[in-house]
Amino acid sequence: MGNIIKISSFYLAAFLLAKGYSLHNLEKEAVSSDKFLFVFNSTPNIKNDIDEFNFASEENETVLVDARKMILAIKKLKDVLYQNRT
Repeated sequence: MGNIIKISSFYLAAFLLAKGYSLHNLEKEAVSSDKFLFVFNSTPNIKNDIDEFNFASEENETVLVDARKMILAIKKLKDVLYQNRT
């Protein structure tokens, strides 16, 4: 399954949503029924954006996103998580 990327970090997933990537799916982690993986479609730039999120300085323009987009992304992820917990 090289065409998807699974992410466990909530804030990385929110960052990717705010950058315009689409959430493909949400999966439960195999080891814990309380944790989920955020599944994104793999694109040519997504791995670079993940590295930038993890390792770039806060002043780096590639990691700056609009605050409103980030808030909307966080709300969307929380909605998806809560829908899957019931």
